[in-house]
Amino acid sequence: MMRSSSILPRVLCLAAFAAAWAAPLTARADDYADVTQLMRSGKPAEAMARADQYLAAKPRDPQMRFLKGVMQAEAGRTAEAIATYTALTEEYPELPEPYNNLAVLYAAQSDFDKARTALETALRSNPSYATAHENLGDVYARLAGRSYARAQQLAPANRSVAPKLALIREMFMPARPAQ
Repeated sequence: MMRSSSILPRVLCLAAFAAAWAAPLTARADDYADVTQLMRSGKPAEAMARADQYLAAKPRDPQMRFLKGVMQAEAGRTAEAIATYTALTEEYPELPEPYNNLAVLYAAQSDFDKARTALETALRSNPSYATAHENLGDVYARLAGRSYARAQQLAPANRSVAPKLALIREMFMPARPAQ
């Protein structure tokens, strides 16, 4: 589900796209791996410094810019991450990952319309992108929840709405620890 607590694992998984998208040059791959390792080692300031240093020499590199967006999102610098991913979508519209990450950030802000649009764009670019399909399902469920809640406000006597709304709300409840 697209919750802020699940952004880190999703975004780190997307960092794996960096490995698959790596340039043939070993030096570049090492730079990406170094930044990713620093991120995973809990050294965000060092990772950001390394990314900034790299981007000073190669400012248009989409992979390092993507990693920078990941770091910005993890650091809670949402506006900066959105700006980074938006720039990537404008310069590299064929890449679905920045759209997906934008959607996660928009959903965390409860801007489900923007999240839906970003995910639909990601899926036009790559119809086989399973993570974007899952996230789009979560966004649709959130939008359905809003519609059911509004329907219940407008017609409280309508008994068919309450069970649907309860089901949607249950989907997004935090998991209970096993007993």
